[in-house]
Amino acid sequence: MEVNSMKIGFIGTGVMGRSIVKHFLNAGHEVTVYNRTKSKTDELVANGAAWQATPAEVANVSEIIFSMVGYPSDVEEIYYGTNSIFSADVAGKILVDLTTSTPTLAEKIYQTAKEKGAESLDAPVSGGDLGAQNGTLTIMVGGDQSTFDQVVSLFEIMGKSYSLQGGPGAGQHTKMANQIMIAGTMTGMTEMLVYARAANLDVPKVLETLGGGAAQNWSMTNYAPRILKSDYSPGFFVKHFIKDLKIALDEAEKMQLDLPATKLATELYERLADQGFENDGTQALIKLWWSES
Repeated sequence: MEVNSMKIGFIGTGVMGRSIVKHFLNAGHEVTVYNRTKSKTDELVANGAAWQATPAEVANVSEIIFSMVGYPSDVEEIYYGTNSIFSADVAGKILVDLTTSTPTLAEKIYQTAKEKGAESLDAPVSGGDLGAQNGTLTIMVGGDQSTFDQVVSLFEIMGKSYSLQGGPGAGQHTKMANQIMIAGTMTGMTEMLVYARAANLDVPKVLETLGGGAAQNWSMTNYAPRILKSDYSPGFFVKHFIKDLKIALDEAEKMQLDLPATKLATELYERLADQGFENDGTQALIKLWWSES
């Protein structure tokens, strides 16, 4: 495939998907988009993307079809529902699901794709809205090496780190490992801020100091400054993080693993959602201790 002539389909133009599509357009690719709420594609269409009314129509006009939606149920709908990707003729095409979903569903999509003469990759990402905007996402991929090799030039546009972790479902398992780690850093960062303020410390100075030592981590670097500005806009939604952590705990249970810290992080985020903050960014966890003022 000639790099500048790929016909890309993109289903799901939310916080992160919108930025990824912009990168593809800027790289000279033809991009066709679909989103359940059409208005969320208006800016992309104005920038040169084409619109189609269903996932099936996107698949019909594309060589490589990316999807990035909210929940496994949404993935199931766009691949297997009415006017879905698999209701189109996908023979010879590549399907790449960027959604954080379940390994089981990734394996199912892989098998269906094979049966229909297509290839698929599960390729969940990490890096939030800033990673998507800056093209610095980490992409964790499951599937066949030959398929990965055909898509790697597009992963290069989206991210700074991309690797094949194993067969179908391995990308999703790797993302679960990532989310388990993030759960710990988010709760640690939040409690650190709560403690520093209660001790009457200069919180920005504490952040600068900790950022130069062993406590340095992505969550603190990217989210603590937002918290200090009372910016709870979603780089990653609370409700989606809860979904991810529940998938991780379900998968852990299947492997007979007990993850008490991840369970506690899930409970804390569920409490936050119950208070009405499910559409805030994950940094809103601080609201369990601090008021928005």
